[in-house]
Amino acid sequence: MPFSPTLLRRPVRVDRAVTVHYFEYSSNYYFEGERHDFWEFLYVDKGAVYVVAEGREELLSRGDIIFHPPGEFHALRATGNSALNLVVASFYCDCSELERLSGRTYKTKEAERVLIGGLVSEAELAFSSPLDDPMTTALERRECAAYGSEQLVGAYIEELLIRLLRRGAGERQGRGPLQAQSRSEIFTRVDEYLGEHLSEALTIDRICRDNLVGRSRLQQIFHAETGGGVMEYFGKRKIEAAKEMIRRGSGNFTEIGEKLGYQSIYYFSRQFKKVTGMSPSEYSAGVRALAAKTKPGQ
Repeated sequence: MPFSPTLLRRPVRVDRAVTVHYFEYSSNYYFEGERHDFWEFLYVDKGAVYVVAEGREELLSRGDIIFHPPGEFHALRATGNSALNLVVASFYCDCSELERLSGRTYKTKEAERVLIGGLVSEAELAFSSPLDDPMTTALERRECAAYGSEQLVGAYIEELLIRLLRRGAGERQGRGPLQAQSRSEIFTRVDEYLGEHLSEALTIDRICRDNLVGRSRLQQIFHAETGGGVMEYFGKRKIEAAKEMIRRGSGNFTEIGEKLGYQSIYYFSRQFKKVTGMSPSEYSAGVRALAAKTKPGQ
């Protein structure tokens, strides 16, 4: 009786790796965020890190892993309490089942941690690109790479994906999708941040970076809450603070402008008039006139 071979099914195939990293970061590290057209996972080997994905935030600790699907904006920042070691790998995979991993955080098992360690080791054998260089955007092959090392890089990723996909609803140890932050929660957090930085010349990129929120989402939230963009709102908050300083007599106009991060009295005066409809001197005169009218006995 002749033998009949069976073509093996491979529902999960990883034939293209983009990057493999092992990072050692300080306790105050932050990454302002990115989005791309391939899958990426982040594994915490040491420490803890806040991960934000499309406005959702979660704290990951040692042994946790999270997957970012293609097109998802994601950012991170260290907690400030301890140094941080991360494994980050990115790759292309057309398996539709991977959507089940999207937005979930898993506590890895020993076998899965072995796979991640093997992935890092084989990547060092296969590629000359430094694993700790965050600027790496492509893997460069070693001239004398260990036999089969590239294949093992793909195999380790595939087995890791399969093991996580095998976890049924009862077995799954993931914490579920990242907790979505409401519009009001993000607005409140950013509003408090702006209030703490009135003396600085903030940019929208820094506001997004420090608050781990995407630029478009931040603008959408502020337009919904205030009717304008975040920088327009920040400017109005500065002018409200300036008005209070003028009423208190907290310095001359040049000093007040400097305290609020304006580079020149001209720019400060122009912004003040744009918001209030009057110059700082006109506003000050109005305050003095009102105070004179309300003095006792007058």
